[in-house]
Amino acid sequence: MTKRENETYLEYRKRLMDPVSSSFCAAKWLNATIWLNNGSTTSCHHPPSHKIPLEEIAANPSAIHNTTFKKERRKEMLTGVRPEECEYCWKIEDIQKDNVSDRIFKTVIYEDKDLNRIANMPWDANVNLKTLEVAFDRACNFACAYCNASFSTSWAKDINNNGFYQDLGPGSHYNNNGAKENIPPDQNPYIEAFWKWWPELATELEEIRVTGGEPLLSPNTWKLFDYFIKHPESNMRLAINSNLGAQRDHIDKFIEKSHNVKNLLLYTSLESFGKEAEYVRDGLNFEQWFKNYNDIARDANLYSLNIMMTINALSMFSTVEFLEMVNELKAKYGKHKAYISVNILRFPDFLNLTTLPDHLLLESQAKLATWYRKNENNPLFNEFELSSLKRLIDYMGDVKHPSRRAGPLNERQIYLRNFVYQYDKRRDKDHRLIFPKALSEWLGTLPEKIPV
Repeated sequence: MTKRENETYLEYRKRLMDPVSSSFCAAKWLNATIWLNNGSTTSCHHPPSHKIPLEEIAANPSAIHNTTFKKERRKEMLTGVRPEECEYCWKIEDIQKDNVSDRIFKTVIYEDKDLNRIANMPWDANVNLKTLEVAFDRACNFACAYCNASFSTSWAKDINNNGFYQDLGPGSHYNNNGAKENIPPDQNPYIEAFWKWWPELATELEEIRVTGGEPLLSPNTWKLFDYFIKHPESNMRLAINSNLGAQRDHIDKFIEKSHNVKNLLLYTSLESFGKEAEYVRDGLNFEQWFKNYNDIARDANLYSLNIMMTINALSMFSTVEFLEMVNELKAKYGKHKAYISVNILRFPDFLNLTTLPDHLLLESQAKLATWYRKNENNPLFNEFELSSLKRLIDYMGDVKHPSRRAGPLNERQIYLRNFVYQYDKRRDKDHRLIFPKALSEWLGTLPEKIPV
């Protein structure tokens, strides 16, 4: 982080961000997630993605990031207008004016000089990224409950074999197999634009993070590892998002290649424990994940090992058990080998944790709050981790509507019920044997159709 020693996040915001504008966030300029497999992008994981126009990348390969749409949002931020797509942060800040939202976390990682530069450049200028998350394709061996066929071939297989999910509301992302929007890697103009931009981009890029799908299954991921073999002097950070469920030869290859990269970061995903984690993350073998995690923490050359938590309506029942496991991993390997980030799922909105009835949500909140009070001075957890967990606790008590696009609570609850029942049947699961009895009892009280 670039904030000054002993400077709080709020002091940082007031010193460096507020003078630009009350809605400024450096992520719109210096950070991007780009799904090359379907030609879409966004500047952080909260706003929905938008399509990258082919005519823009034909004239300018950097338009895989510098789209006209993003430039217009930058203009808004420079003038103090709140972009609608950034509502996640506005909700957090509006709960309490001194709340630390993600736009601070996503700005503080950059140097002051870079922030001053982008604040004073024309709003429609092209910018080279400092941090990039990129997906080359959607090949994935998992079909996590909240994912979809656009990002997972295993999800596409479900849709192809069983048809669309039914009665999940308008705009459900479980009613397509992703075939139309996904482009084969060997015919993909967005991948071509990426490698055209890469020589220029690599001169300024501080971190590239490969996501998917499952990145360890993509040849382009290993092509990036080859770049570091050819450029051993590079200080660029290479980060990989992996579900750690790939075949063992991929895990061994990653461990071997890790010793050719100066600054390698691994991000894996988990937020619950044991059978509950296996339910939400279909394809996960929890014991195998745990073994792979330990082998990598012990043998790979890593700058850090991180666990991304995606908090959703089906994950809250064993979050505390998960955090206890994290505490043990930190104690065993060092806190940099088990960093956590807390991300609250908003889409699909029926899987947002606020869809749960009060008696289940508040029980989970109380359990997490008790854990937090016991660990708020735990030196193994840093300020970012603890602030994120405190924010989650506040969210559970204060937020009732997860997004401006979310439907009424009673409808979301029926959609959750329908999804769980269909998911069980398609994936050969039984939520009644995995989650607390109170969840299945509540789901059993809900109708299949929205009352007229």
